[in-house]
Amino acid sequence: MACALGAALAALGTSRWRRGLIAAGFPASLIASGLAAGVPAWGWLLALGSLLLVYPLRSWHDAPLFPTPTGALAGLSREVALPPSARVIDAGCGLGAGLRELHREYPWVCLEGLEWSWPLVWACALRCPWAKVRRADMWAADWSGCAMVYLFQRPESMARARLKGEAELTPGAWLASLEFDAAGLLPQIVHTCPDGRKLWLYQAPFQTA
Repeated sequence: MACALGAALAALGTSRWRRGLIAAGFPASLIASGLAAGVPAWGWLLALGSLLLVYPLRSWHDAPLFPTPTGALAGLSREVALPPSARVIDAGCGLGAGLRELHREYPWVCLEGLEWSWPLVWACALRCPWAKVRRADMWAADWSGCAMVYLFQRPESMARARLKGEAELTPGAWLASLEFDAAGLLPQIVHTCPDGRKLWLYQAPFQTA
């Protein structure tokens, strides 16, 4: 009955992956509770320490690690042209999945990844040697001078991204958000990804809806 209730409540999810998380929540916790009996106390401390290392407390208000799907940005360069050596930021680059997709579409631009977690910065730098990956707070870093800032965050982060983009992006620059739109703004382009997701593109100065 609990599993059925969870599956029914999954309809409240605003996206496919959120509905999946809601539906799988109770079965996953039930399985985990059975497995947990054999885990010693130090095992939980080790898991918690690993989590804090990869995902520091300061990052908990942002999206967890959800990589940009392979091929998600296919065709974007035909809709949004960027000049050679343009500066493009992946804000919250994680393991570099978004940078790799941007590189496929724009191999001529200067890609930069911002990430707060040291382990993810190191892993991303290894996966994306052609990009400048650095440890930085994506909300404190300067977005001015960028031709595009790419985000794959969460709905709750978009109001903050809108304010930062309005304050720092120069006219003509793009704010690109995979899956989540910025409420109150009128997108210049809505790019449909091969898997059906939407990439919302806002060009500075932003227009209100």
